[in-house]
Amino acid sequence: MYELMAPKLYQVCKRYLKKEEEIEEVLTDAFVIIFTKIDQLKEDAAFFSWAKRITINECLHLLKKEVNFNIYLEESSCKIQPAVTQDTSLEEQDVLKLLNYIPKGCKTVFNLFVIEGYSHKEISNMLKISEGTSKSQLNAAKGKLKDLVNNFYYQNAK
Repeated sequence: MYELMAPKLYQVCKRYLKKEEEIEEVLTDAFVIIFTKIDQLKEDAAFFSWAKRITINECLHLLKKEVNFNIYLEESSCKIQPAVTQDTSLEEQDVLKLLNYIPKGCKTVFNLFVIEGYSHKEISNMLKISEGTSKSQLNAAKGKLKDLVNNFYYQNAK
């Protein structure tokens, strides 16, 4: 089971955390919880969703422990370049890499809302923020991601 699930849950961790040692720590902690509480799972079909939820919770737990984790918008050092319309391709992996340049708070809300499918109400409960803050962080993340994508196209058009 570990060999089957570890690569998928590793990718989940990678969307939230940058450092390899943090990813490995969270993945290990998540699997300890998964194996300890597997008897509490009622539906076998829901196993991956259940394991993914545990992994996300462990990522959020680690992020909240960090002293510099701030859910509010931080200044970004990305430079805005004009959009260039050219046939360059941006792969999913490129977008996931660009997410690493978004402030942690924005990135966390973006991951939870866009990728994981949680509502703003669920996010506000998980992160102990208001729904309005969740929405503004999502909008800020989308704006910064758009700027980064434009910069990507600008750099690749040269």
